[in-house]
Amino acid sequence: MDKDLILLGHGSGGKLSHQLLDELIIPTLSGVSVAGQNDAAVVEHNGQRLAFTTDSYVVDPIFFPGGNIGTLAVNGTVNDLAMMGARPLFMSVGLILEEGMSRRELAAILASMREAADGAGIAIVTGDTKVVPRGKADRLFINTSGVGVVENGVEINGCKARVGDRVIINGTIGDHGIAVLAAREGLELSTDIESDCAALNGLVAELLKEGDALRVLRDPTRGGVATTLKEIAIQSGVTVTLREESLPLKNGVKGVCSILGLDPLYVANEGKLLAIVAPERADAALDRMCQHPLGRDAAIIGEVTGASDGRVQLETAVGGMRGVEMLAGEQLPRIC
Repeated sequence: MDKDLILLGHGSGGKLSHQLLDELIIPTLSGVSVAGQNDAAVVEHNGQRLAFTTDSYVVDPIFFPGGNIGTLAVNGTVNDLAMMGARPLFMSVGLILEEGMSRRELAAILASMREAADGAGIAIVTGDTKVVPRGKADRLFINTSGVGVVENGVEINGCKARVGDRVIINGTIGDHGIAVLAAREGLELSTDIESDCAALNGLVAELLKEGDALRVLRDPTRGGVATTLKEIAIQSGVTVTLREESLPLKNGVKGVCSILGLDPLYVANEGKLLAIVAPERADAALDRMCQHPLGRDAAIIGEVTGASDGRVQLETAVGGMRGVEMLAGEQLPRIC
C-alpha cells in the first residue's frame, strides 16, 4: 500500500485518522499536545474562557431516519462545545453545493438547521456558500464552526480521568450509524431504527451541577464508544474496563450488527455522551441523566481500573476479558 495516499480510513475517526493527525496535521499546524486534543479548544480572552470548534459533514445519504445533514451539522457543533462544559452561543455555516442539487431539498435542510439551532439556543451568525460542477461533490457538504462560553470553575478535559471513576453513557449505542447504513443500502428492517441525532447541551447543563466530580465528557461519534474511550484512556494515562452486559443496545441495532458482522462499540452515535465521574457521585450523575429526556436509558458501563499507557478492555458476558483498540480502517464510511 502506498503510504503517500489518503484513504477512506483516514476519515474514520479511528487508528488511521489518529496517525494522520499525529504524524502530519497537528505537528504542521499547531503542535498541540495529546492532553489538549479535545472536542473543542478552550481559549482565554480578556478574562473570559471561550470554547471554539469546527467540523465538516459529508454524510451519505443527506436525509436519513431521524435527521439530515443539516440537523447533524448543528447538533454536532453544539455537542462539541458542550463536551467542554461550554454554553453554545454562536456558529457559522459553510455550504458546498453540487450543481444540480434540488432547491427543494436544500430549503428543507436549511429549515431543519434553523429549527435545530433555535432548539439548542445557538445563533447562526455568519456563513459562506460555494457551488461546484456536477460530479465534483456529492450534492451537499457542510462546514460549521462554533463558539461558546465556559463558566469559571468548569474544568472538563479528556486528561482528567482517575482510577476508580465510573463511565456513564446517556443511552443506547450505535443508533445513528445503523440508521444511516439502512438508509444508504435500502435495508428492509423489521424494526424502525432512527438516528439519535440531538443537541446535548441541556443534558450537560444538568451534569455540570456535579461540579468537580464530573471529570470528562466526550461524544462518541466516528469510531464509536470504543475509539472514544481509547482516546480518553491515552490522554489520562489510565485503563478503562467496560462491562459487556451493561452496554445499552436496541434489539434492532444488535440484530443488524450481528447479521452484518459489525461491532456496535465502533458504530457512530450523534446524540450520546460519555461522562467519566468520580465514584462517590456516579449514582447521582446517573439519576440526573435518567431524569432528562435524552438520558432515560442511561447506564454505568464501566470504570477506570488502573494506570497505564491507555488501555481499554471489555469484560465479556461469559466472564472473559478482551482488549479494545481504536477502530482500524473504515467500518462505515461517510457516517457524519
